[in-house]
Amino acid sequence: MQPSLSRANVLILGSSSVQALVPSTLIAQADALLDAHRLEDVADLADQQRKKLQAMAHVDQHETEELCYVYQRLGFQCLTETLFDDAGRHLFAGELDPRVLISYYPDLRGAIFGDFDTVDVFAGVAEHMPREQAIDDIIAANLVRNYSPHLAPNTRTAAPTIELRNILNMTARDMLEAYLRKWRRKAKLEDASCLGTRPCIRWLLGLTLTSIAHSLQAVDTVLAKLYAAHDKNSELHELLSQENYIVLTEIEPVLQQTRRYNALCNLYQQSGDDAKLLESWAKLVNGEWTAGDVPDPLSKMFALLSEKRDRALIQQWGIWLTKRDPDRALKLLMSVNSGKRTPEDDRSLLQQLHDADASAGQRYLEYLVLQKRSLDPELHMQLAMSCVKQLLNCLLNESTVKLWRAKASSYSSSRNDSSFLSYFASTTPDSVQTRMRLQTVLFLQGSPLYNPQAIRDRLVEHQKILRLELAILDGKLGEHRAALTSLVHDLKDTTSAEIYCTLGGEVVPAKTAQSLGERFSLQAWASLLVPTISGKQRPGAVPMSRPVTVDSDLKKSLIRILLEVYLSEGEAAAERTARFLNAQAMNLDVLDVASLIPPDWPLRILSTFVARSLRRTLHARHEGQIVKALSAAENLVVAERTWLVQREEGAIIEEAADDDEADEGLADEKLDEKGVPMSFDEKASLRATGLVNGTHGEDEAVEIDPTHKETNLRTNLDTGTETGT
Repeated sequence: MQPSLSRANVLILGSSSVQALVPSTLIAQADALLDAHRLEDVADLADQQRKKLQAMAHVDQHETEELCYVYQRLGFQCLTETLFDDAGRHLFAGELDPRVLISYYPDLRGAIFGDFDTVDVFAGVAEHMPREQAIDDIIAANLVRNYSPHLAPNTRTAAPTIELRNILNMTARDMLEAYLRKWRRKAKLEDASCLGTRPCIRWLLGLTLTSIAHSLQAVDTVLAKLYAAHDKNSELHELLSQENYIVLTEIEPVLQQTRRYNALCNLYQQSGDDAKLLESWAKLVNGEWTAGDVPDPLSKMFALLSEKRDRALIQQWGIWLTKRDPDRALKLLMSVNSGKRTPEDDRSLLQQLHDADASAGQRYLEYLVLQKRSLDPELHMQLAMSCVKQLLNCLLNESTVKLWRAKASSYSSSRNDSSFLSYFASTTPDSVQTRMRLQTVLFLQGSPLYNPQAIRDRLVEHQKILRLELAILDGKLGEHRAALTSLVHDLKDTTSAEIYCTLGGEVVPAKTAQSLGERFSLQAWASLLVPTISGKQRPGAVPMSRPVTVDSDLKKSLIRILLEVYLSEGEAAAERTARFLNAQAMNLDVLDVASLIPPDWPLRILSTFVARSLRRTLHARHEGQIVKALSAAENLVVAERTWLVQREEGAIIEEAADDDEADEGLADEKLDEKGVPMSFDEKASLRATGLVNGTHGEDEAVEIDPTHKETNLRTNLDTGTETGT
């Protein structure tokens, strides 16, 4: 602090000294008054000094520190004498760090700061601070000082002092609450950005940023504890609705003990502790906690999980939520189940859902297979067995059995151009049983990953009613003859039989599947056969069983088998066989068909088929001849274009000639003296023109001696030519 000499206004200059007339300082006056226990005079002195400083344009920092010192000394003196209201007012005026005051309330302080944390205070103030560790000890010491030994047996157990102690404790806590509330309000007013960016609060003297942060945490946390303990819900809600620095671990047990569950959930939400927030809401849903101010905690759980999309949390709470609300729980699980998951993960979650709710497990299984397009054969087999089980349960109803038998009988006894499946769907009343059979048919046809033999063994005992399903399974097993025989002879469904051949072993075409999906809301099941439903392309929805093209050999083989099935019915099926032959003439061989047709059948049955086959064969031959002629003409054009080019390059191409043409050519060819055609002599034409050896006749040609052993090359100086051996 600045020395007293600097405040002197009158100096006396002597021969050997300088004397100063120094007035009493504010601190000296306050200390003297406090020693005399004149508390009111000290308060008046401090108030006068404060008004004086407030009226000044520029305030010296040392004067401000002196004023704070006086107020703090006065405040702690009042605190020692349990004058709590005055103590709080003076300490606040002295800008005391709130942590110092909070340290006297160990039950409220908790673990916000420990015994080794320190706060800077004036040295003179520290000497006069209460030595007791808690407010209760201060109150007890004051009672002993004022009432002992006048109250029997002692001041701690006497009824009047017990009641007085309780009153003083309440007053002390009210004082602390008021102090912290004013401190927080003044912090916001002095620096509006303090709570957001945590800059240094200018009016807090000597505090660092770290100290300010700790002070804010202590103030907000203790205030929240006081509000909760004093049942001040509106103040607590206001505090939580603003930006705060509450230490969650400190306030959490207090809010649980006081059953302020809404406030606790708000704090969890503010701190981003989703795990504890969901756990709190779950306790409210289960009835373990009761809070009327937390409406519909179950919906809040769904909203939070949907917003966060945290896979771990959804996996943790998905099964629990399924037991309370299966519909929303399944939507939640499906919404985040599009990432990378192994088949083992899917099967594990599916089993847990089955254990929690069988219906939810069934729906999740359908989602994995029909929408997520899982390629796990085990899941496909589970869904197939589930469909079969439900279908067999439908057959336990006698009225359903009679209805389905009647439909099969009426279809086989009447002439229908549509398939049995289309007839059944259009004439049977819409019901759970009808939809169950249709979705089973669509799945058995659309899925390629289940075990068809195991499914067939489950259905074979009801083969008189479920002929269509068994035909589909026979096609999956490659038993084409059995499937076509069942369709033609038992079900009388020639339309499906011919579709079976066209699609390479499938009974249900894509168009029929799409129609069933739109009419009975079975789009997910129909999408196994056709990806586009109602003109909308669903991403990833590709047919699971339909190949791009049907193998031509397989198609011809199936058509031949179907023809044999038709012929096995005898002449009664002659007309139908004739129509089939005419429709599939391109895929049948005339000789094979002729060998299969019984000799006693009328010729008119085969006349159209044979005439068309011969016409098609003749057409193909003529077309081949035309193509051959065009190709030959094109080859001639190309040869003509390239002849001159090859000729310019020095190449001579000789083509083999017929014997007659060769003889005619040799007759016109010039021969040499040996009788050899001149065209065979490379130099014949050159010698004729005198270009060899520089002469104009062949007598000038140079003879070459093959036995010559001398120089391989020499120059004829007379003629300018070269000869070589």
